[in-house]
Amino acid sequence: MKVLLLHNRYQYAGGEDSVVQAEKALLEEKGHQVVLNEVGNDEIVSIEDRINAAFSAIYSSASKHYVSKIIDHFCPDVVHIHNFFPLLSPSVYDACENANVPVVQTLHNYRLGCPNAMLFRNNTACEDCLGKRIAWSGILHACYRGSHLQSAVVAAMLAVHGQRGTWQKSVDAYISLTAFQKAKMVQAGLPREKIYIKPNYIFDPQSLNITRSNGEYALFVGRISPEKGISTLLDAYLQNSLHIPLKIAGIGPQLENLRASIQSAGLDNVIQFLGQQDKLAVMQLMHNAKFLIFPSIWYETFGLTMVEAFACSLPVLASGWGSMAEIVENNVTGLHFQSGNSTDLANKIKWAFEHPEEMICMGKNARSAYEARYTPENNYQQLIAIYQAVIDKKRRFFFPE
Repeated sequence: MKVLLLHNRYQYAGGEDSVVQAEKALLEEKGHQVVLNEVGNDEIVSIEDRINAAFSAIYSSASKHYVSKIIDHFCPDVVHIHNFFPLLSPSVYDACENANVPVVQTLHNYRLGCPNAMLFRNNTACEDCLGKRIAWSGILHACYRGSHLQSAVVAAMLAVHGQRGTWQKSVDAYISLTAFQKAKMVQAGLPREKIYIKPNYIFDPQSLNITRSNGEYALFVGRISPEKGISTLLDAYLQNSLHIPLKIAGIGPQLENLRASIQSAGLDNVIQFLGQQDKLAVMQLMHNAKFLIFPSIWYETFGLTMVEAFACSLPVLASGWGSMAEIVENNVTGLHFQSGNSTDLANKIKWAFEHPEEMICMGKNARSAYEARYTPENNYQQLIAIYQAVIDKKRRFFFPE
């Protein structure tokens, strides 16, 4: 099978970019011909670049022409779009349609229903624009990058293509990462029957050279930013006199302020900020931790860190809502706590540390969940089934029996 992947990289590499590379490697390992065409937001430098990007976000004839040339040259069986915003734009769907090539779109975020792609505003979940013809609230609150103008551009993109029927007609299949995300995107107006649920995957860390030890610490891995709930986690320590060792791996805009707060509270001997860690170091930390804490306060679309923990037989304490509650089964693969509730989180941390045998059992269940749902082979079988379904449907449309 010949697969064309299209992706607009972010200025700072994140989980979405890693997923694209991982799926490409998996398809190539299975013998498929894959072309990955990427553009990057780091190309947007000058004011002129920003103006051009704003217009391109709504519809880019240049991108349509460019992708048409790639399709003509490569002749893919299917085009899989991961992210088109802002430089590629929805015009790439038209390039595929003109060439009669089926289109699969992965929903890595909530972009098609929310200007900031997160359903998150003022440190809480927000659905004000979900299902609206025009995302007025997103414009009013400058939800995209704090800019009314840029938010208006995103809202215009959503409105124009909602009116054109792009989301309903031009995509043959959407890939949602969880059932929760699928439900939200149906609310946003996407056709339910076209949305397949396929989670992300990770390669089995058991193949890595991991040194195991019995570390007496809890672990947080992720971006140090408001939506990740790191303030809830640290408040659990500051307001509830927790002295259970905690290691924090990651960087982000809140890092320095939170580090200063911990030092002033005299907890820098309890809470250790490790900074950015590479994948091997993260796996090492996970193999030796007691449990992972995932306190996110937004509607996570997936949360790859939780699956990484599962693969390391590490139970997870997670916010008990949205996709997190779907991935982590309470009292089976981890524990739920009320999102944003630092006292509830503190109680769960204390319970988890005081019940090591129960947590070891949950860790074994977590590993079983990984093996059942999140391995490369499982992912490959689901992905190929989706590709084959849209290829067969397109073929029947043009060559009915």
